Order: sequence, then structure tokens, then C-alpha cells
Amino acid sequence: MSVTSQPRQASSPLTGKRKQGAFAASAAALLLGTLLTGCAGAAKADSATLQASGSTTVAPVASDAAEALKSKGLNITVATQGGSAGGISQLGTGQIGIALSSKPVSDKDKQAYPKTNFVPTQIGADAVGVIITKKVADAGVKSLTKEQVKGLFEGTITNWKQVGGPDLQVFVYDKEPGRGTREVLDKFLYGKGEAPAPPKSANYAVVGGNLETRNKLKSTPGSIAPLSTGFIEGHDDLVAVSLEGVAPTNENVASGKYPMTRPLYMITNGQPQGAAKQYIDYILSAEGQKLLPKHGYLTRQQMGL
Repeated sequence: MSVTSQPRQASSPLTGKRKQGAFAASAAALLLGTLLTGCAGAAKADSATLQASGSTTVAPVASDAAEALKSKGLNITVATQGGSAGGISQLGTGQIGIALSSKPVSDKDKQAYPKTNFVPTQIGADAVGVIITKKVADAGVKSLTKEQVKGLFEGTITNWKQVGGPDLQVFVYDKEPGRGTREVLDKFLYGKGEAPAPPKSANYAVVGGNLETRNKLKSTPGSIAPLSTGFIEGHDDLVAVSLEGVAPTNENVASGKYPMTRPLYMITNGQPQGAAKQYIDYILSAEGQKLLPKHGYLTRQQMGL
């Protein structure tokens, strides 16, 4: 019995294209899955980033510490949006994990954010100086009384010769409300009382952060402003005058003799935990405390803490 073999049918061009299409679709699906997995991983990494924001005084220390902790796997971003008040507000609304502040949390802050358990950790201290130009200081202004500082910032003293200086107009750069620096100055001048409204003068302007304030001082010969004394270190054209005869030296700041001393804080919602605790613990450590003198601030040990 013979068997007739049937010839094999060759694949048509259409069949080949279908196979290629199926392979391409599988490859695309695999690539898409890989990309989605990668995006999910990136999102997870981003969500693990610890965000700190607030005071332009605390920020340099916070930034240095964040950089040092990169090698330990911590991803920390540091910003200075709105100064101390901005940091406290952002913490209160849950936008950040740590508020950087050069002023204590007030009862007003606690009332504004009743669901937030503000826990401040003092990392060091700083002196707020009444800063003038070297030109004015060299001409005779070495120390100012509280009443003289009031007169300068309220606009009743308009020429430096009124306080023993040169025949030069006074230009005031004041800090915006909510800044820790401004609150320290107001406390020195007015105690628990309210500061008066700013003078209506072309020689009065409001500034924000420390760098902006320093730049304005350096560019205006007869200027005066409140500013962290740490920010004028290495800038010989600017001088922090004595207040009531007391200079803002480390000794006078540590003893409390200098009247415009302030604590520097990192504030969390509840006790620090996880990355926030590791971050703050590092700044409180012997290694982390070395960052404060680097920026002209006093350590906890210098403050007797």
C-alpha cells in the first residue's frame, strides 16, 4: 500500500508579520513593565526624602549635616521658604518633616495648628547684631543704646551725626514680620509690647533672608539692619555694634549678658523618629556640633546645655 505524502505549506508573508508583531508586542509590554517598576521605585525613593525648611540662620548647619549624611543613605532636602515662620507653618500643615527656626514656637502657632505637636530641639545659639557699615563705625558709632536703636528703626533718627557718626543719611533694612531675627530685635526694643508701624520713608525697606540683608548692607553706605552676627564673619566692611555697651562676643552671648541672643531649633511634629531622629541626633553629636562654630554660632556646650 502506497502512501502519498502531502507537501508542506510554506509560511505566508502575512503569517510572518503576525509573529513579528506578537514578538514586538511582548517586548513592548516587558519594557513598559520595567519602566513602570522603575517609576514606582523612584516614587518610593522620593517619598523617603526628608524635607526641612525655614530659618536662613539654621539652614547652613542643616545643609552641611544633610550633606554629611548622604553617605549613610539619608536623602534630605533643605529649603528656606518664609524663614522661621514659614518653616513652622509648613510643619503645621504637614508639608515638611522638620522646621528650622531661630525663634520658639508661639502660642499663636499652636492655636493655628492644634493638631500638630510641636517638639523643638535646640541645636545651638546665635547672636542677632545691629549691623552697620565700617564707614559709620570708624566715624564714631561704636555702641548704641536701646533708645538710639529705636530712633533709627522708627525713623526719628535720620542722620548718623545724631548719634555721633558721620554726616550721612540713615537707611534702614528691616526684616519682614515672622522672621526670627525681627522678633529678637522687637523683644529687645519693646519687650512684650507691639512694635509700631514702619516709618513712611524712602529710606526704609523690608528684606527677607540673611544673604539678602547682608548684600543690601554692603551696597548702601549709611545702612543699618538686624542680622545674625555669624553672617558678617569675614566681611570686614560690616560691623556689629555694642548694645548698651555690651559687645556680641561669644562670652557675652553664652552668659546672656548680650541682650539679643536667641536659640536655634529643629522642630518636629512629635518626638523625632526615623530619618528625622537620625538627622537631629547627628547635629547633636560631637561631630555635628562642630558645624555651628563654622558658621559663627555657639554650640550647646558653650551655652551650658
